[in-house]
Amino acid sequence: MLKKTIYTVYIALILCMGTATIVEKYHGTAYVGTHIYGSWWFTVLWAVLAAASVVLIVRRFLKRRSVTLYMLHFSLLLILAGALVTHLTAWSGVMHLRTGQSASACLVGNGQVEKPLPFAVRLDSFQIKYHQGTAAPSDFMSHLTVTSGRDRVGAVVSMNRVFTYRSIRFYQNSYDPDGQGSVLALSSDPVGIPLTYCEYALLFLALIYMLIDPRGPFRTLLRHPLLRQGLCVALLLGFAVRSGAEPRVLPRETAHRFGELFVVYGNRVCPMQTLAVDFTKKLYGKPRYRGFSAEQVFTGFLFFGDQWSDEPVLKVKAGPLRERLGMGKYLSFTELSRRSGSIDPFVQPFYSGRQEKINRQAAELVDKFNLVMSLWNGPMLKIFPETRGAETVWHAPIGEQDAGDNAASFLNTLRLLYEDAQSGQFARFDSTLTALKQYQLRHAGHSLPSETKVSAERMYNAVPFATVLFMFNLTLGFLSLFLTLWRLTRRSGPRRWERWADRVQAVLLFISFAALTMALVLRWTASGRVPMSNGYETMLTMAWFILLFTLLMCRRFRVMFTFGFLLSGFFLLVSHISQMDPQIGPLMPVLNSPLLSLHVSVIMMAYALLALTFICGLMALIIKLIHRLKPDTQPSVSNSQLTSLQLLSRLFLYPALTALGLGIFIGAIWANISWGTYWSWDPKETWALISFMVYAIPAHTRLLPRLHRPVVYHVFMVFAFLTLLMTYFGVNYFLGGMHSYA
Repeated sequence: MLKKTIYTVYIALILCMGTATIVEKYHGTAYVGTHIYGSWWFTVLWAVLAAASVVLIVRRFLKRRSVTLYMLHFSLLLILAGALVTHLTAWSGVMHLRTGQSASACLVGNGQVEKPLPFAVRLDSFQIKYHQGTAAPSDFMSHLTVTSGRDRVGAVVSMNRVFTYRSIRFYQNSYDPDGQGSVLALSSDPVGIPLTYCEYALLFLALIYMLIDPRGPFRTLLRHPLLRQGLCVALLLGFAVRSGAEPRVLPRETAHRFGELFVVYGNRVCPMQTLAVDFTKKLYGKPRYRGFSAEQVFTGFLFFGDQWSDEPVLKVKAGPLRERLGMGKYLSFTELSRRSGSIDPFVQPFYSGRQEKINRQAAELVDKFNLVMSLWNGPMLKIFPETRGAETVWHAPIGEQDAGDNAASFLNTLRLLYEDAQSGQFARFDSTLTALKQYQLRHAGHSLPSETKVSAERMYNAVPFATVLFMFNLTLGFLSLFLTLWRLTRRSGPRRWERWADRVQAVLLFISFAALTMALVLRWTASGRVPMSNGYETMLTMAWFILLFTLLMCRRFRVMFTFGFLLSGFFLLVSHISQMDPQIGPLMPVLNSPLLSLHVSVIMMAYALLALTFICGLMALIIKLIHRLKPDTQPSVSNSQLTSLQLLSRLFLYPALTALGLGIFIGAIWANISWGTYWSWDPKETWALISFMVYAIPAHTRLLPRLHRPVVYHVFMVFAFLTLLMTYFGVNYFLGGMHSYA
């Protein structure tokens, strides 16, 4: 009865949380916060689960004194208790101050009830700091004076910088549009914070000890006879349209020199080459067109716009819009202009919230049209810096209103470049470029990136790492899969050439890992931050972790070659074909925290390991199907292969649970430091918790003996992977929320 109660409540909580994230999309965060997460029955479900778990743990601990079992489950129960203490004793509110204004109260609760404070707070000034030479904020800072009787304290509150006074913490929340006012978040949890951090510390120790406990399940797996005798290894071993005339372009070397200029793009100062590459990829889908480099395409549109307007360089994705309007795969700018009347009816519904495919495709074509127009008529070319004091502002020669006396000079420089390009005077064009580059170096102040960053970015732009590696890894993955399946179905023993095939796979795997490592290092160097802040970067990081784990384990488990190539290729393919934006940009101020890098990297490690459990399950089900189709095969061989894959999967499972648990609660600490709350029931947070709870189920095989059976276990692991897909892709592209970074 006790076990059935735990099973029922556990499943009910998972279903409730998953349903709540979908309800939130249509009814809003406040609705689910009141009617689900804040409801009495939701609290009762957690209380019943906790109480029943305590009874079960005590019973099992008396029979089997497992330190890991006790520490891990006790820490989770303490975290629930700490959450209850915070709920009962803590409070949070907001305070809005204008410059020079004081307040001695804040607003708390949904009803915005005024709560008096035992001190007064005055906003002396509010400051927005920007990344040098750009309009991208790097931090928001409120300068305060706190007065209590004769006590007078000055303080600064900014993103990820908390000020604490008399157990009340101040966080930077938002600010007024005119920059003369600040909104501060206040919270007080003097009992809950030390209690919660102690509970988190106990959980971290328990998760790590789970992997090193000599009597724990993970170390027991490592002593499995199949591993000790090498039998597991043996079993796994057995088993574009071209027009007639080319458009005019700058010579390749001249275009390359143009790409060496600096420009403000994506709210940062970067080489012009980066803008040219993104411009070409957004129009054509690739960084080159008909053998022309990205710099040649970009300068072609800039200096020879009349010819490039007729080039079929605007890619139209296959789909209903192309079929409805009878378009080809590529359009020219001129043809798109002529068809604007037939495209507009599909664009307006998109901006009104209609997200059907035909509307998205129409909006994408309009974006391509606007991109070209912004090059010709708008302030895209911010290449002229002006430094006054400590502030640097970059101007464009067209569309600028605040360039002052230099506006005519800026425009004249661009006119000279245009005239030299038209007349073919490329030597004089190069001289003007040299003078312009010297002007940038003299007037850019401290806004220019270092030579190391520039070199890294140019090298990163020159090689399409994700595109090359996804094709390389997927091709090798399918070849390795065919080799593995042939081994599983053959009747003869291993052949000599297979050893050489494995060595070749190991070398190619290392080459792929080294190339991806270089890509991440170059992106890290160019951006000045760890590359884990958006969907594109986390896909690359996920692929990197998979290749790393494969390299570490391929000597013992040769089937890892197939897993590593296929999975890393899949994640790289997603980064290549999805709507993720690979553009390098500065971090939002709230994300500028070392805890972010730790949180994301540990989570990505967990996802990579859990993805490997999915491939193990998929491979096991394929083996089962093959042996069913070949009834003459010995059943004992099939069962041994399934057992070996189950062992391998469980070896991935326990480190994955450790990493996922650590990642979730490191994220909770970061959230508490940044905005004063551990958990907001955001869809991404909720689905991460769901994933943790679902993957914790196969770790409890003593309570669920059916999961000892290999087929049942592998089927569960295949379906469990759906929660991971929902956590990453479903939240990003469907549910949304503050953690959505598609």
